[in-house]
Amino acid sequence: MTPMHTWLARLGWAAATLIALPAAADVGLATIPATETDGPVTVYYPTDEPPQPVLRGPFELPVRVDASPRNGNGRLVVLSHGSGGSPWVHSDLAIALVDAGFVVAMPEHRGDNYRDRSRPGPESWKQRPAEVSRAIDAIAADPRFGPRLDTTRVGVWGMSAGGHTALSLAGGRWSPAGFKRHCDQHIADDFPACVGLATQLRGNWLDGVKKTIALAVLGAVFDDDTAQVHHDPRIAAVVSGVPLAADFDMASLAQPRVPLAIISVGRDAWLAPRFHSDRVLAACRTCDHLADLPTAGHGALLSPPPPGLTGLVAELLDDPPGFDRSVLREVDRKVVRWFEGHLLDADPAPTARAGEGSVQRGSL
Repeated sequence: MTPMHTWLARLGWAAATLIALPAAADVGLATIPATETDGPVTVYYPTDEPPQPVLRGPFELPVRVDASPRNGNGRLVVLSHGSGGSPWVHSDLAIALVDAGFVVAMPEHRGDNYRDRSRPGPESWKQRPAEVSRAIDAIAADPRFGPRLDTTRVGVWGMSAGGHTALSLAGGRWSPAGFKRHCDQHIADDFPACVGLATQLRGNWLDGVKKTIALAVLGAVFDDDTAQVHHDPRIAAVVSGVPLAADFDMASLAQPRVPLAIISVGRDAWLAPRFHSDRVLAACRTCDHLADLPTAGHGALLSPPPPGLTGLVAELLDDPPGFDRSVLREVDRKVVRWFEGHLLDADPAPTARAGEGSVQRGSL
C-alpha cells in the first residue's frame, strides 16, 4: 500500500490524558460482536440502571455497560464515523440522543477505523452505506433492542468520510473518477482532501513535485467511473457534518430522497468548504443548513476530541485559535431536535432553506 492510499486516515490515539464527558444519567453501552463481513456495532441506549463510568481509549464514559435497556422513543439513529475514527469521539452526541430516547448505533467501518487503517478512500466509501444497512439489520435482530424499536424510520448522522456515507444514504451519486476529476482541477486549492496525511504543500520548490506525484497516483487508483448508489428505504432522515463531497454528482443531491441537513464549518483545513459542504448547500434545494460554525475547523464535530494529536493530523483536526467548544452543546441539541421532528412526526416534509442555494454563514 502506497502512502497515498492512507489519506484521510491515521487518526491515532494519545491516551496519556483521560477526558471525562459531561455527566448523563441512564445511558447503557453494549457491543454487537463483529461478524465475518462486518465490524462490531457499538450501541448507546436508554436504561434505568445508574452509570458506572468506564474507560474507552483515553475517554471516561458515564455509561453502564450491558445494562438492561428500557423503552425510549422507539427510534434508531446510526452514526457513521470519519476515516480512522472510533465510537468514542462522538459520545457527546450519542448521549444527547439517548437522553431524548433514541437508541444510537455506531458501526465500525472495515479497513477505515482507529484499529485498522488499511483501506481508506473509495474502497471504504463504496462499502460504508451497506455497513450502515447491516448495522440496522443487526439492531433489529438483537433481542435486547429489536422489540423496542421501529426500524422503518431510521436516522443517519455522519462526519467527514461519515458525512460522505450520509450523503450516499440520502440519495447522492458519486464515483472514484469524479474525485480524480476534482483533484485534477483543484489539486493546489484542495490538496489535503486529495492527498490526506501523506504529505503537504510547504510553499517551496517541492510543491510542484508533490502535486505531480499526487495526480499520477490519483490517476492510477481513482479510475473507476461507475456510479455508486445505495438505497435503504428504512432511512428517513440524514445529517451530514463537514462531508467529503467533491466527488458527488450534485444533480443527485438537488432534491434528496429524504430530508437532509448539513453542518458546516468556516475554517476547515482538511476539506475546503467551497468544494465540499458549500457545494452541497448550493446544489440542494430542500436541505436544512442545520448549523454553521464560522470559527471552527474540521475536527470540531469530534466531541470529545482525541487528545494529544501531533504533526499534520493535528494541523488538520485541532481547533483553530478562538473556537469555543461550548457551542457544540447547542449543535447537539439542534441535531436531536431535527431528528425528533423528522423521525417522530407522522409525515415530515423537507424544509426549504432560505435563499435556496445561497450559503448562509455565521450562525448556529
